[in-house]
Amino acid sequence: MTVRGRRRRPSMADVAKLAGVSPQTVSRVSNGEPYVVEEKRRRVLQAMRELGYRPNSAARAMKRGAFRTIGVVFHSLHPVGTHRTLEAISEAAAVEGYATTLLPLEASTRRATDGAFTRLGEMAVDAVIAIISSHFTGDTALQLPTGVPTVVLGPPLVPGAASVDFDNAVGAEAAVTHLLGLGHRTVHHIAGPAESFSARTRRDVWKSVLERENRPVPETASGDWSPDSGYRAMRELLARGERPSALFVANDQMALGAFRAMLEAGLRIPEDVSVVGFDDIDEAVAFPTPLTTVSQDWDELGCDALRVAVDMVEGREPSTVSIPTRLVVRDSAGPAPARP
Repeated sequence: MTVRGRRRRPSMADVAKLAGVSPQTVSRVSNGEPYVVEEKRRRVLQAMRELGYRPNSAARAMKRGAFRTIGVVFHSLHPVGTHRTLEAISEAAAVEGYATTLLPLEASTRRATDGAFTRLGEMAVDAVIAIISSHFTGDTALQLPTGVPTVVLGPPLVPGAASVDFDNAVGAEAAVTHLLGLGHRTVHHIAGPAESFSARTRRDVWKSVLERENRPVPETASGDWSPDSGYRAMRELLARGERPSALFVANDQMALGAFRAMLEAGLRIPEDVSVVGFDDIDEAVAFPTPLTTVSQDWDELGCDALRVAVDMVEGREPSTVSIPTRLVVRDSAGPAPARP
């Protein structure tokens, strides 16, 4: 099998000839169809191995009108939840017989996202899962790709589009009310990045609960989700001269940095300052004082996103899924200290 001195790639007809079957039978075996006599299937597979034949998956996909591939767009692996969600999507896709194509964005901009959607279309994917955690720089509009089912992991950004997200509002309210219920006069807050959807929701709910309960609303400090930023934000709060007795931190990693700042300042947790985080990362139980926090199930987020995407590929309507959050009580939050 040569073409002008070069070895020709074996064809389906070559496999059929060697196996002594029809090309239609080779096609059925390549597509994994069940209605093939086992002895013929064995001969076809043996012929494929001998010839080094590889089925043309792209051609088969075009014929079926499906590529069995899900494209995933994301901006950064820095947040703990993103890589855990990607793992869950990939594992759930494999169970459903889909491959995943990951495409990171070079920037959180509308232009970068549009470019990613275009590239995924060229790669021939059946659906797109877009992990959109923040507003776009300079442009809050999101235009989903046309003709490709798309699931947004985040709040419903486009009417009628599918979305899957955690119930951040319920989790934030549980965190703040828990601290108030322990007798604290008010609750200070270390917020996440201003452009983040989840950080904004957690901050807004924190403020609304304090206002509803007629409690003082302290000035916030902000971080970028990292422990270092939580450390700096806590030092900023302490530098103002108003030591918090209760602190709600927008994620656990910033809470870890806040712990360090408080311990350096000679403060005890929870005797002097009670702390509640958000995420329930694996390390939360290993903090110097095990962290009370709001739990989010990243596996459920990824699996639900994949399920909604496959549903749309199979012709079902887009859906909006809100995944519950829950407060996990450990040792970092306690009764308000007695006033002198």
